Amino acid sequence: MHALRRFSLLLALVLPAISAVPAQSTSGSSSSTSQDQAQNAGQSSDASQAQQQPALTQGQISVQERIRQRRLQRRATAIHDAYDHRWETYMDMGYLRFQPGPSLQRLTYYAWETGLTRFSTERLGFILDGRGYFGTAYCGTPNVTGPCTGYFTRPAISQYDVLGGPIYRFYMQPKFSIAGRAMAGWAHGNFSGDLSNGTTSQFGLYPDADTFAASAAVIGEYNLTPGIGFKLAPEYFFTGFGGNIQASRGFTIGMVYRFGKQ
Repeated sequence: MHALRRFSLLLALVLPAISAVPAQSTSGSSSSTSQDQAQNAGQSSDASQAQQQPALTQGQISVQERIRQRRLQRRATAIHDAYDHRWETYMDMGYLRFQPGPSLQRLTYYAWETGLTRFSTERLGFILDGRGYFGTAYCGTPNVTGPCTGYFTRPAISQYDVLGGPIYRFYMQPKFSIAGRAMAGWAHGNFSGDLSNGTTSQFGLYPDADTFAASAAVIGEYNLTPGIGFKLAPEYFFTGFGGNIQASRGFTIGMVYRFGKQ
């Protein structure tokens, strides 16, 4: 009888514990399943966003690329309109520091310059250039006898040049360009025209002569319109008067007119 009571009490204690185990297992499985579903849903959402994001970025890139291509095309058209001319002419004024005699100080030459350029491409052309220089030489006290002694201390002199050579535009933009130019040719020096009864040797000047001339310049042009521009050209100018080489520095500045399409 006591054994039966103990067995009944043991069953009363064990049965609730046994019934709770499947419930907990079911609850855990359900919770795990819910977490897996939520995780899968999150991954699916991330994958969907990842698929949409590249498509949006690609669209933006395509728009930016089209804008960039249109900008480059407009720039190329503007460059072509400005520099696709067969001919270019110019009228300049100039400045040059020139030594008129082997022992004299440098004088300031003021100049006019004009020329014509034939371009075979937008970059390469050939120039025919003419110019004249005018200045006043300081000769100190010249070795002159007679009534004009000491009078002609600052005689006026002049020089005339004809040159030709290539020009190449190595940098071009719609509004401006930078070019290099090299020319060679002929120079005539008129140093005795204002000496009256004196000679060039008495004044220390080079004798009147014809000699070579050469020029090397960098030219900057600013375009006011496709056919009209403003030009500045610093240069080295070389001549050979008196058997010496005169290396003079100066610049020319003026207007450019382009015409005749390629």
